[in-house]
Amino acid sequence: MSGILDVLDSDLGRTIISGVASSTGNDTTKTSRVLTMALPVLMTAMKRNAATPQGAEGLMGAIQSKHDGRILDNLGGLFSGGVDDNIKQDGNKILDHVLGSKKSGVEKVIGEKSGLDATAVANILKVAAPLLMGILGRQAKQQKVNSPNDLGSILGGLLGGSSAQKEQSFLESILDADGDGSIVDDVAGMVLGNSKKKGGLGGLLGGLFGGK
Repeated sequence: MSGILDVLDSDLGRTIISGVASSTGNDTTKTSRVLTMALPVLMTAMKRNAATPQGAEGLMGAIQSKHDGRILDNLGGLFSGGVDDNIKQDGNKILDHVLGSKKSGVEKVIGEKSGLDATAVANILKVAAPLLMGILGRQAKQQKVNSPNDLGSILGGLLGGSSAQKEQSFLESILDADGDGSIVDDVAGMVLGNSKKKGGLGGLLGGLFGGK
């Protein structure tokens, strides 16, 4: 299974990046940076939410009822003339559910590191979130996953599989950090500014956003 960053580097990913950029009025390179940072964070948050029976059942229900991957079948139609407000509203609900109270902090820090303001990042993520759910739904359909208990393996695969355990821990630190409630300080200081990781997601994200 391809990881989410591999998906972004594919023809599908490049179509998504250019479409999201044009529909939100943002630079393609900066949009790519936002998505490269944000999508693994969202996948990690989804994986943690799905670790509980209730969370897994909720995610499975969303995939089966609405986010089954069909949104990816006509990206040209989705992006032509601007993305429908219903898609953006759905994306905002996904972000609220996945990130909760940490949403504004994540948007602010990603904005600071990508050269966009938090509002621009929020607009990008509102469009990207339903597409990310579509990628997850398509994977579930291709693998004939019908049980909430099997979602963890798909989410893990999109994060890079078992071989990327350190990188998954790295991404979880964005969401948890030291537990002091200040995700902005934690992300800026621990993750994006002072990461010493060289390989995997940590190295890639650190390189994109000024890490050493």
